[in-house]
Amino acid sequence: MGDLVRSCRNCGASFPFTEGEQAFYLEHGYQPPAYCPDCRDMRRAVSGESQLRSRGVERQMFDAICSECGLPTRVPFQPRPDRPVFCDSCFARKRLTR
Repeated sequence: MGDLVRSCRNCGASFPFTEGEQAFYLEHGYQPPAYCPDCRDMRRAVSGESQLRSRGVERQMFDAICSECGLPTRVPFQPRPDRPVFCDSCFARKRLTR
């Protein structure tokens, strides 16, 4: 079988579709992924927020300053002085480097 390189339908980025993932998708009858992991995560986050809103639950957001770039951002948790806070862009970059 071997690993495949797929292209994200949303952002166009290339991402690996490993042999193990292919076996998993085949075993469960799923279609191969059309979105890269970052775009999939973003779609899940947006979907989860819309589900909360549809039940009349508004998510409380807090103002913060990104520890990486210094820009203002809003986060869904109370920031603490002993923990870094990242904007969406810096958080996504940090996830890619892991």
